[in-house]
Amino acid sequence: MLCSLSKRKRKKIWTVLGAVALVLMLAGAGTAYDKWFGPVTTVNAEVTNWGLSFPTPGQPPVGNASSEELEALSARYLGDVSEPVIYLTFDAGFENGNTPAILDALKKHHAPAAFFLVGNYLETAPDLVRRMVEEGHVVGNHTTSHPDMSKIADLETFQQELKGVEDLYREVTGQEMPKLYRPPQGKFSLENLKQAQQLGYTTVFWSLAYVDWYTDNQPTKEQAFDKLLPRIHNGAIVLLHSTSSTNAQILDELLTKWEQAGYRFGNLKELMIETAPSS
Repeated sequence: MLCSLSKRKRKKIWTVLGAVALVLMLAGAGTAYDKWFGPVTTVNAEVTNWGLSFPTPGQPPVGNASSEELEALSARYLGDVSEPVIYLTFDAGFENGNTPAILDALKKHHAPAAFFLVGNYLETAPDLVRRMVEEGHVVGNHTTSHPDMSKIADLETFQQELKGVEDLYREVTGQEMPKLYRPPQGKFSLENLKQAQQLGYTTVFWSLAYVDWYTDNQPTKEQAFDKLLPRIHNGAIVLLHSTSSTNAQILDELLTKWEQAGYRFGNLKELMIETAPSS
């Protein structure tokens, strides 16, 4: 069919097809944290993956939902971009021996962090959870079983995923869990954000991360620094994984480099949006 068309028309068609292929390739990148997490869209979309682009090195990235849109739904991906402050966050679905070194580095730098934990972590590593709390860190809710929360339509099921972690946290620490929630894999929907807000939670995305979660294919120190140093910015919410042996090895040096660049480390509780849970 294409052969019967003029050379100019064939060229135009191939250009369009190439553009479509590129869009599909980027959409399929899925969890490529260093560039795009999903399709560029707005928070009004039915379901999406949290996504970022970095048009200017050293400046806050552009999210696929604006700070204003997110804040209206008690969600954030940035802190105060007028201040040289970094909010450190770690996601953890299990413990593999790297968290003690991470906690040691944080303690050395007097740097508070937020650890978003799933139910399994609280069940299997309660001593580390207690250490996090005793050393001034925040423990946030990463759901009981780490599902794709965007597929959960009803508030009761959504609430159960959060309540399971709340109950375990209370058992382990004797305290109530801070109302900070991070969606597994960054997958969310408009309804999810409303549900979390109804339950009094602030949903926390991120403005800087890199591919550190493959435990059997860890980045080198140089690869980590190449991603984390040039892209740091005012108000950054940094997502790292505490299962990363690279993070455990480089964190002391990484924090030193950020301090030398003039940054301080903030407590994620500063970014909570107070919302009374609905009855």
